[in-house]
Amino acid sequence: MSVPLTKGGNVSLSKHAPGLTAVTVGLGWQADAGYELDASALLCDASGKVLSERHFVFFNNLSSPDGSVRHSGGGSPVGGDDQRIDVDLTRVPAEITKVVFPVSLYEGAARGQSFGRVQRAHIRVLDQEGGAELARYDLVADGLAGETALVFGELYRHGAEWKFRAVGQGYASGLAGIAADYGVDVLRETTAPNQVPSAPDPGAGAYGPPPSAPPAPTHTPPPPLPVTPTPTLVSPQPPIVAAPPQPTRSPDMTCFFDPGHGPGTTSVSWYPQWGVPRPVQACAECAQRVQTTAPPFYTPPQPMSPGYPQAQQGYPQQGYPQQGYPAPQGDQQQGGRRFGTGALIGAGAAGLVGGALLNEAFDDDEPDVVINNYYEE
Repeated sequence: MSVPLTKGGNVSLSKHAPGLTAVTVGLGWQADAGYELDASALLCDASGKVLSERHFVFFNNLSSPDGSVRHSGGGSPVGGDDQRIDVDLTRVPAEITKVVFPVSLYEGAARGQSFGRVQRAHIRVLDQEGGAELARYDLVADGLAGETALVFGELYRHGAEWKFRAVGQGYASGLAGIAADYGVDVLRETTAPNQVPSAPDPGAGAYGPPPSAPPAPTHTPPPPLPVTPTPTLVSPQPPIVAAPPQPTRSPDMTCFFDPGHGPGTTSVSWYPQWGVPRPVQACAECAQRVQTTAPPFYTPPQPMSPGYPQAQQGYPQQGYPQQGYPAPQGDQQQGGRRFGTGALIGAGAAGLVGGALLNEAFDDDEPDVVINNYYEE
């Protein structure tokens, strides 16, 4: 009686059929028109790799070197199996620990095909002597939308026994991906993009040695064009024009306190003994003296009116030590009070102003009216 298996399940064929010496592995499926499925067998050693490239049995290599594994080819389906592979368990070399049975879609990736459209796929193990089915695994197509190759199952040694395991492992990289896992270097499923295939060899199958690589180009690529930097626009800054220095004095103005000292280069405030202070131009020495001396400072000499004694030249100052400036000689002393030249000048000026005011008060004539320099009576 056949043992149904699920993915990952296994059964001991030696125990299920004592004295078993040879089996037939049948593989079948239902696929749409245009689908080409190929079954194969990989004879692997303890490392999990094929013993050699000749131990990869497929439609272009129908028998292993020792003849223990034979492919029946792609003939008409037999007993519900699309392809069959015979295994003589007594002739399998001792170094072979398992025989793996993959099925691949020929040019599946290039044709946009996958096992998601393959229905009722199965693998089963038959006793060659009587044809009885010993084990069966029916694969489920759900979740195989991107797989183009599938390992259906494997026969493997377990001590002195032969056992069968349901695998169901899919590969999106096709038979080339399975070959890479099991150490097969002769599988090239599709032609590389933009590569012109060479003329087919009548004696070669679909999977043959890779075509030789095209020769490398001998021309030298042109040097890259120089990159011109993008100019940066900078707005010109307006020139900075320094303001002309402002003159502090008239070029022909001399020292207010003594014209003999030279030009008046410094403006200072002069506080006379009588009257309102006003700015004057003085030389540097006189300006320093004015700025460091308490008012009324010293008074420049003034011409005297007739009848008044003439004061000597000099700069009188009160409470300031004499530094080369002689004191006036016309000072008078009355009751302990000292009167200088300034007092005499002030008194004389007051007398003149008073006389003029009295004269105008006693004059009854109407004042003359001046219009455009003409006088009217």
